[in-house]
Amino acid sequence: MITVGVPCETYPGERRVALVPDAVQALQQKGITAIVEAGAGSAAGHVDSDYEARGAEISDRAGALAADAVLQVRTLGANPEAGRADLEGLRSGQIIIGFSEPLTARDEMAAVAGRGATLLAMELVPRITRAQSMDALSSMATVAGYKAVLLAAGHLPRMFPLLMTAAGTVTPSRVLIIGAGVAGLQAISTARRLGAVVEAYDVRPVVKEQVESLGAKFVELDIEAAEAEDAGGYAVAQGEDFYRRQQEAMGRLVADFDVVITTAAVPGKRAPLLVSESMVRGMAPGSLIVDLAAERGGNCDLTVAGETVDVDGVTVMGPLNLPASVPYHASQMYAQNVSALLLHLVGEQGLAIDPEDEITRAAMVCNNGAIVHSQVLELGDSVQV
Repeated sequence: MITVGVPCETYPGERRVALVPDAVQALQQKGITAIVEAGAGSAAGHVDSDYEARGAEISDRAGALAADAVLQVRTLGANPEAGRADLEGLRSGQIIIGFSEPLTARDEMAAVAGRGATLLAMELVPRITRAQSMDALSSMATVAGYKAVLLAAGHLPRMFPLLMTAAGTVTPSRVLIIGAGVAGLQAISTARRLGAVVEAYDVRPVVKEQVESLGAKFVELDIEAAEAEDAGGYAVAQGEDFYRRQQEAMGRLVADFDVVITTAAVPGKRAPLLVSESMVRGMAPGSLIVDLAAERGGNCDLTVAGETVDVDGVTVMGPLNLPASVPYHASQMYAQNVSALLLHLVGEQGLAIDPEDEITRAAMVCNNGAIVHSQVLELGDSVQV
């Protein structure tokens, strides 16, 4: 029998859970028993009795951490302070799956390796057809893009849609989305459904068709980027000269919009600065910016991570961990992703790690007591276990 443990999330403000009751039932049908820490799903709307009704065992934290595989939203790398309390519960041969921030948390990855556990980072799952069902980054970006628009609509002193009323015509708000990845496309779709006039910009011209298919106008700046997209579909970091020219061109653009939502991020690196202080001060009072890259340093010069600031009447919002603010559906989506990856590892002999498998190799950070992921190894040799 294979057991999977689902401990409570301990990162401050994290309300998601790695498995929802329906996912527990699906695993049960595959011969996998879930051991869920009491209260693990309560913040996401799932009480212990829901899990028990679908075949899960309710346990304490030690019981959940003793399972063959431990499923988390945030492993130690993405929960560097509170997550260290779980290290002693990890053991050799155990599999840990969850978001891990491996490209910025090498010391934490080394600590997990030191316990002999195998860690698979959800953010490293490759963007290939076989792994689409495991793509948790896209799932969470979908939630973030949706919620960003709701935040903007809630703070903007205007309504989004065009309205013809007895009191006159209400003109629609104008929204600019910078970055047309998964979060950006969901933001476009949500803003359009609320009735805004939407335009979008992305360094990758190949997304123009996707933007236009959602009813938005694609903004084309007279600058050219080299290798704008990698093999996995992610935007590639550009040089300083490109970002300087991009800011100059963008400065003439953002002043015309009521809302600017920025989503540009490069995995493992600081987010590119796209909106300068002078651009913010050039926007009309009452307009606002929602910076979805706040956790990576921000796309806006004036973003303060986790805070909302006022700059001469322009609101700059730097929300953190937006998926956790929609925990019910975010957990549902994440549970499907993590379950798909877990089942990918199950063979006739139970859980098995095949380092030759493309998906496993791409996502695996630690195995057999060592860091094995090449990008993490390149981060440096200073490790504190």
